[in-house]
Amino acid sequence: MVRIRNLHFGYSRRVPQLEDLRLDLVRGRIYGLLGKNGAGKSTLLKNMVGLAFPQAGTCEIEGQAASRRLPATLEDLFFLPEDVQAPPVSATQLAASTGVFYPRFDTGAFHTYLRELDVPAHARLTALSFGQQKKVFIAFALATNTGLLVLDEPTNGLDIPSKMQFRKLVAGALGEDRCIVISTHQVRDLDSLIDTVLVLHERRIVLSETIDALAEKLYFGPVPAGTASPDVLYAEPSVRGQQAIRPGDGERYTKVDLELLFNALTGPSQAVATYLTHLHLQHEPVR
Repeated sequence: MVRIRNLHFGYSRRVPQLEDLRLDLVRGRIYGLLGKNGAGKSTLLKNMVGLAFPQAGTCEIEGQAASRRLPATLEDLFFLPEDVQAPPVSATQLAASTGVFYPRFDTGAFHTYLRELDVPAHARLTALSFGQQKKVFIAFALATNTGLLVLDEPTNGLDIPSKMQFRKLVAGALGEDRCIVISTHQVRDLDSLIDTVLVLHERRIVLSETIDALAEKLYFGPVPAGTASPDVLYAEPSVRGQQAIRPGDGERYTKVDLELLFNALTGPSQAVATYLTHLHLQHEPVR
């Protein structure tokens, strides 16, 4: 659905933010875009939806340049930025005035999402807290039923119960014809929700892999204190003791620890990234 090739971008040509990005996003998946604050996640998403223009390379949605912002593209795309600007209308009025721009907008589903998120449908948005406003726009985004749904830091401003409800609603809104991209620097917020992990670090995508593939390639678990483990790719202390990432053996499968993996890929050690790259090259088809 989204095809990015050799994309370079910077708000100044002397200070690049994205370099030589190559990425394919397909329908039927929920992608988690992870990165530190300032890594360029929002910039990448804006290029993806046509709100920023590559200095070099291409970004296409269904074969059309995202930067063209064609009506047929826009009616099948919804982008929720990190900072929402709420108009002085109610959620019901918002749906009536704006939902018409999305052919598959489901008013009934919108009100169901509002109830699930415990947001009043008839209160003026500007009278609500930031977190409540955010939930209205999340409900609207899901109700558009667009093929491409892009959410930038959607859990900012949400309390813990709302984050849990958010994960439940997004998982329920995914279908075979929908591609959902969610960015966050709060890695735990996407735990048990995403099926494909993207990590943006130092202007490049350093990981693009499904959770299932990561569970097969890597083993996540504790390392006994004081024990030398030469096969450990990365380890760090935690309240549960020393937690480590090791090469997978094809027999034991563990839950992917997204936070541990993120720290391994964005820290000074390159052992995990090098190991995954080596595996990828081993299985890359000969051309």
